[in-house]
Amino acid sequence: MYINKNAIELLSFKNTIGLILILFILTSCNLSNKKDETKTDLPELNKGVTVGADRLFTEYSHLIKGKKLALVSNHTGKLSDGTHLADTLFNYPNAELIALFGMHFNIRTNDYSIPKDKEVDVDVETGLPKYSLYGEHHKPTAEMLKDVEVIVFDIQEVGARFYEHINILGFVMEAAAENNIEVIVLDRPNPITGLKMDGFITDDQFLYGFGAFGKVPVIHGMTMGEIAKLYNGEHKLRGGEQTTLHVIEMLGWERSMWFDQTGIEWTKPSPNLPSFESLLAYTGTCLFEGLNISAGRGSEKPFQYIGAPWIDNDEVVSLLNNLNLDGVQFEAITFIPEKMDFHSSDPYLTGELCKGIYVNITDRDSFEPYKAGIAMVWAIHQVHPNKMEWDKETMGRLVGTERLETMIYNGAHPLEIFASWEKELIAFKKVSKAYFLY
Repeated sequence: MYINKNAIELLSFKNTIGLILILFILTSCNLSNKKDETKTDLPELNKGVTVGADRLFTEYSHLIKGKKLALVSNHTGKLSDGTHLADTLFNYPNAELIALFGMHFNIRTNDYSIPKDKEVDVDVETGLPKYSLYGEHHKPTAEMLKDVEVIVFDIQEVGARFYEHINILGFVMEAAAENNIEVIVLDRPNPITGLKMDGFITDDQFLYGFGAFGKVPVIHGMTMGEIAKLYNGEHKLRGGEQTTLHVIEMLGWERSMWFDQTGIEWTKPSPNLPSFESLLAYTGTCLFEGLNISAGRGSEKPFQYIGAPWIDNDEVVSLLNNLNLDGVQFEAITFIPEKMDFHSSDPYLTGELCKGIYVNITDRDSFEPYKAGIAMVWAIHQVHPNKMEWDKETMGRLVGTERLETMIYNGAHPLEIFASWEKELIAFKKVSKAYFLY
């Protein structure tokens, strides 16, 4: 039987095409399934969010061109490619970086186990002077700022006044105004969204100290750039001065976004804040740093585990859950604080069995962390009125008022305490809206 060679080749070609089509369909289905699996495992991401630092060398390069610069930053001051801003500015040919300002550790790390930098030190990578704004000086001196024309400020905030960086921003802006220096703030997201505002506004006697530069609520609901505009616009700098301020805004950020919805790589602000839950709880339970109670440092859930050996945690938990606070369930647990590798010293109550309360956040959108922290202080005092010790200096920094201490020890109910700051908070919300950038 004669078989045409061309017919065989045509049949072979058709079979090959068919196999390719089948493989394409199977692969497409498999990829589709993988995409669906990813959606269920991760929060919805907006990969279009761009931080201010990534715009400095493109659209805003004219702000630093030919200038002598100082950088205020810490380990979070990175570009999207992972390069620290200190190194990028140092190697940038069109400007000269001449000074670094950071916290009490090397500007590129938050490893608490390494020796702290001296108040005045030398940055090993660049050879530049590095000044700490977390020790004796919160405000740069004229000598530190000698020859500086522009200060670049880039630090990831956590959303709470007492975390200090928004206060250091105020001191830096004040020094800049006094020395005729421009300030560029590179904006970053508020990691707990721009929707949460809560807590006492700072009383006058606690202003301009370590913990409160301006009259801002404990949970401020703003970005670093917005806070800077508020300081300038509302004349918060002492002497009523204003600095020449430039805020390089983010692109793509919305106030409802949590940090894990931005698509930006997360850098832990502190090794004691290992998760978003601990960070969110911290904005309320950091109050326990001023009491003779462990805030959970050295436990698996710092700032979510709160306790001490003497606490009747079952009774405290019962009181708390009867308040029916939104987005949280309190649970009785035990934990033993331990010194971790990154700790420079033993956490409070290290090695002691603590009867604790677990702050189990069930709905982060409705959860009000500062109210939860206040309620916990109230409940522990209710159960143990003679055992809770109040460190006035630390609590003054964390709360910014003596009103809380007075109300707690006079037996005020949590709802009464919450209501006490509502009027001033409403006033702040009205003022702050004028400075919203997003």
